[in-house]
Amino acid sequence: MADVLQSISSWIEQTLGVTPGIQRNVSYTLVVWVVYLALRLTMTGLVERRISEVARRYIAIKTVNYVLGALFFVATLIIWFGGFTGWSAYLGILSAGLAIALQDPLTNLAGWLFISIRKPFVVGDRIEIGGHAGDVIDLRPFQFTLVEIGNWVDADQSTGRIIHVPNGWVFKHTTANFTGGFEFIWNELPVLVTFESDWRRAKEILLEIASRHTDLRDAEAAQQVQQASRRYMIFFQHLTPIVWTSLADSGVMLTVRYITRPRRRRGTAMAIWEDVLEAFAQEAGIDFAYPTVRYYDNVTEGKPEARAEPGPPRPR
Repeated sequence: MADVLQSISSWIEQTLGVTPGIQRNVSYTLVVWVVYLALRLTMTGLVERRISEVARRYIAIKTVNYVLGALFFVATLIIWFGGFTGWSAYLGILSAGLAIALQDPLTNLAGWLFISIRKPFVVGDRIEIGGHAGDVIDLRPFQFTLVEIGNWVDADQSTGRIIHVPNGWVFKHTTANFTGGFEFIWNELPVLVTFESDWRRAKEILLEIASRHTDLRDAEAAQQVQQASRRYMIFFQHLTPIVWTSLADSGVMLTVRYITRPRRRRGTAMAIWEDVLEAFAQEAGIDFAYPTVRYYDNVTEGKPEARAEPGPPRPR
């Protein structure tokens, strides 16, 4: 067997000009590659069988791939360049050139380290960065992936598009996290009623409806909000729904403000509007306002004390 291998090695050297040392390194590299693939398939299979939760399984598989990939890379360097003293100088020269030629990829790799350690967001969070918003579905060394929301679709609904964002964007753009640490957002619905409507009664109706649809109905959710507030040193005066009153050109503006989960914003808004339409339909003293054209006679209309004096009759 040894003679056969020696003959094959001699033939390769004479035919292809590959020295026995390089042939040995290639053989060792192939062995390491086969071991890497076998370990990866085995470990991935164990993780998929033992971990049922999707998020934990995803993180475990990613960790296995990164650890095995790093070990394969180190083993390959040792095979081709010897011990640490043999390839450290080579890596130093190579890294200096790569730092200039591969500035963007290195920035993305640094962004990946920042995301992994600082965790401004994790897989499953809903974020907005650089004008793009979506749910994070994948995180890799050079980019992360979003399922887009918004854009031409209203109320933060998914568009179905997949967006690949460079990790380096975390250093260049502001990142807004909808769900990380603080799982609620405030939503507002403006309701405009006429000046003649009973706006106090309308305000009571809106507050009662918003209280039915807020996600802070139970003590557990309220406690979670309070804990998040203490963690991030932010203070909220109102956690329960509130209706703000202001004036608009066409009537009295009643703005309903309530807490909801980001992925329930459109559903809760629809439920509230349907209840408002039904409730206002039963109230004779409440009407929705909308832009209209009206002629106002200050002599005959308005408060008696504020009316203008009638002018002299026009000559015929």
